[in-house]
Amino acid sequence: MAQSNTLRHPPHQSFLLRNNRNLTHYNVKLRRQSVSATAELHQSRPPPPAGQSIKSSLTPEKEEVLKSLSGWVGETILPLLKPVEKIWQPQDFLPDSSLSSDSFLEQVRELRDRTSELPDDYLVVLVGDMVTEEAVPTYQSFINRHNGVKDETGASLDPWALWIRGWTAEEDRHGVLLRSYLYLSGRVDMRMIERTVHYLIANGMDTGTENNAYLGMAYVAFQERATYMSHGNTARLAKEHGDPVLARICGTIASDEKRHEKAYVKMVEKLLEVDPSYTVVGIAEMMRKKIIMPSNLMYDGQDPSLFEHFSAVAQKIGVYTVSDYADIIEFLIGQWKLDKLEGLNSEACEAQDFLCGLPPKVRRLHEIAEKRSRKKGPQNLGFSWIFNKEVTL
Repeated sequence: MAQSNTLRHPPHQSFLLRNNRNLTHYNVKLRRQSVSATAELHQSRPPPPAGQSIKSSLTPEKEEVLKSLSGWVGETILPLLKPVEKIWQPQDFLPDSSLSSDSFLEQVRELRDRTSELPDDYLVVLVGDMVTEEAVPTYQSFINRHNGVKDETGASLDPWALWIRGWTAEEDRHGVLLRSYLYLSGRVDMRMIERTVHYLIANGMDTGTENNAYLGMAYVAFQERATYMSHGNTARLAKEHGDPVLARICGTIASDEKRHEKAYVKMVEKLLEVDPSYTVVGIAEMMRKKIIMPSNLMYDGQDPSLFEHFSAVAQKIGVYTVSDYADIIEFLIGQWKLDKLEGLNSEACEAQDFLCGLPPKVRRLHEIAEKRSRKKGPQNLGFSWIFNKEVTL
């Protein structure tokens, strides 16, 4: 039986669509189940969401479209990676351990002085961003599940594979730098943070992109924009709280994310050029499922709602908000000129209408959620990352 080009909702994603209308990925409500005796044997790890994504929505014809773009990737996308010899490295921002003990310790003392006034809620968000960056092995394997672009050998010289590995290498520095800085600050419980990273990589992620690079590129374009905005806001707040070095660190990471965003936006632009109807349907499919943060399965061994709580703090201090989610959708609609595309098939026209009407819908839902939140009053949340101290929402 011939495979349909229509992008389908996997059963578990349809469940999420029916039961969670808040379209912000910082307020994703994961299905919570009782911790079974088996789970208790595994350090009370909460069970993952039920169901598996369909892994067969990309037809051989669409896979060939992606493979045909390999030369274009080499000419247009690979130059967006920076040479290893010229790009920054984490040590450029950290105390120099090659100095004498006195000089090194003096640099550490200066770092600790700068971070001593950082508020607890800011630290929670900075840790959450760092944990997200540290799960880079998951992100490389995520891209390599997409047919037509994956690294077939692990060391392939195909431009798609070169991009995946080069992008991963650049992303890896982000978590290393933030982790080292937080460790030297003495303000956070590194063992609980390390447990969180361990759990997150072990738990993996399911973005609903199946084996379909059309979906995957749309997802990553959104995510890179989101991380660019998030790190940009942590940079701004670090400066306001009196740590110019941390501000420069977060700003530099944001600059990387902006460059990576440009690459994935260009990939989707190219797909819209060569295969517009299917690409528009794919973008709408991802937005209907919601763009779920790659760290939505984070866990520290204590708080089964850790991602939701971290997200709520990020919303509160303005690092990443529902309004930002809507802004990203508007930005991508404009960047991809989705409202101006013509000659689409009927399914793609329906998807186009859905996408162009989505930002105001997100904002209306946000207003409703805000009103409900205000009625509940302030809430105190404890975080193991900051030695179980509480922050107020």
